[in-house]
Amino acid sequence: MEKYNPNNKHIEYFAGMNNYNHKRFLALRSYYFEGMSAHDVANKYGYTLSTVYSLARDFKKAMYENPGSEPFFLAEQLGRKELDIDGSITLKIVALRKKYFSVPDIKSILDAHDINISERYIYTVLQKEGFARLPRRDSTHRSESYSQIPEVIPASKSERLEFLPETFNSQLAGILCFLPYIKKYGIDKAIDSSMYPGTKVVNKLSSILSFIAIKLSNVRRYSVDDTWCMDRGMGLFAGLNVLPKTAWYNSYSSAITKEMNIDFLKKLYSIWKKNDLVSDTVNIDFTTIPYWGDDDPFENNWSGKRNKALASMLAILAQDPESGIICYGDTTIKHENQDDAILEFLDFYRSEKTTNVPLKYLIFDCKVTTYKNLSELNKKEIKFITIRRRGSNLVKRIESIPANEWQQVKVKRANGKSRNVKAYEEIVTIDGYEGELRQIYITGNGKIKPAIIITNEFDLPLKDIVRKYSRRWLLEKGISEQIEFFHLNRNCSGMVIKVDFDLTMSILAHNIYRIFSLDLSGYSHCEDKTIFEKFISNAAEIEITETSIEVRLKRKRNLPLLLENMNEFKDVRLSWLDRLNLIFSASTTT
Repeated sequence: MEKYNPNNKHIEYFAGMNNYNHKRFLALRSYYFEGMSAHDVANKYGYTLSTVYSLARDFKKAMYENPGSEPFFLAEQLGRKELDIDGSITLKIVALRKKYFSVPDIKSILDAHDINISERYIYTVLQKEGFARLPRRDSTHRSESYSQIPEVIPASKSERLEFLPETFNSQLAGILCFLPYIKKYGIDKAIDSSMYPGTKVVNKLSSILSFIAIKLSNVRRYSVDDTWCMDRGMGLFAGLNVLPKTAWYNSYSSAITKEMNIDFLKKLYSIWKKNDLVSDTVNIDFTTIPYWGDDDPFENNWSGKRNKALASMLAILAQDPESGIICYGDTTIKHENQDDAILEFLDFYRSEKTTNVPLKYLIFDCKVTTYKNLSELNKKEIKFITIRRRGSNLVKRIESIPANEWQQVKVKRANGKSRNVKAYEEIVTIDGYEGELRQIYITGNGKIKPAIIITNEFDLPLKDIVRKYSRRWLLEKGISEQIEFFHLNRNCSGMVIKVDFDLTMSILAHNIYRIFSLDLSGYSHCEDKTIFEKFISNAAEIEITETSIEVRLKRKRNLPLLLENMNEFKDVRLSWLDRLNLIFSASTTT
């Protein structure tokens, strides 16, 4: 019996000549190096004589045309592979730094163009090119510097993300933390069932989420798209590779009608009601949205922020004083229908789709409606608490009230603290109103002159009435926040319906911030801007695998609390993210 030899397979490999290049190499070696004749080489390796001459001819030609090349054995090149063979990547990095972009921003922009290099590589290139480090800037200064860039950086075309395995960076990845809340409260279902349209490339859900992504990220209007439309994280929020560009937003919003906005607000209100986020009290106020376009088709309205009347749109907002949820907004208010806007709001609450609404109290100031409409509210069994305009006789009446008859009431201030005011009440009748009213004088509230409250609520104690109205002062803070953080004061659209849609998206974004902050221990009272700066404004490395999407957020002071909150959503699978498991974690680097 022949003894087993474990090297037989290896011997056969070197003895055999099945590989074409191997056989050709041995034949030419015998011909040139060993000095065998062409006839002997042909017999030994199974070639014809003409084939041997052809092999020799082709070999000499290859060596002549490519001296130093290796026609048979390709040696493996050791070390790091050359990324920038033609220098194009370096040119792009230098061009972006000349536009004052930071290393992380450059990384995000290159990711959007499928150029996968590390931040370290970018930093090294900038060092070699002689660029110094940029000074430290906050988000406001960064956005201002980007808005002054005259050139537009081309971005990839927005399309449905294929969710292939890849890794990329995002400078605004913090907004992905809102996705579990959108799923939890069924906001995605409300969008799918709304009357809003989709487009050929971007479906309905991704279209609305694209608007929401910009609102949640504190983007200064849609005209500055050099950064956000190339951020892969913001595109991922809507299930896209990148967000659409400015022209798409203008085109989409032009197709929106007021009926679509009202229908969507009703669906959202059903969500807030189902989750006990609305109470029996609603604060109502007007806000002015300035118009900065070339044409001037709008009426003049008083702007408290600019302390003058200017061409603008007048909008009405309704907010729940307990949760801070804004449940209604309308920008189609004119001077001729301003007084009846509150009745339209009541129709919104009592529509067929929002029956059994626990609405009991409406709180507003004297400019919202007339005494005649107050009578209508009383007939509809709605309790109102509002301010009465001061006249000289009322001022004299207040001055005549004895000091010992005033009651002291502690009310809550906008900063979370409290202060004391004095109150006095009496029963009065007013021309234009049918029946008696309860009139309450308030002084010591920081105003130059006392405030005068009138209400048709006779059952609540005086202190409760004053405290209910004092919470309306917090609505003014919320409106100011809407104007500043969501940039409602930078409107340049000549179409009211565009602004009405913009306001609807701002309301939804504000409410998402509210429901998000309710789970942040110690931060539920903070305004949206504070939540954004402390938790949402954060970069991350995002890795898409076959089973999950892992968002590795960069380390910052409030990240542990945020991750603790995100741990409540351990198995979040979203339809527009291919039902991959969404995982949040801390980055291993700062």
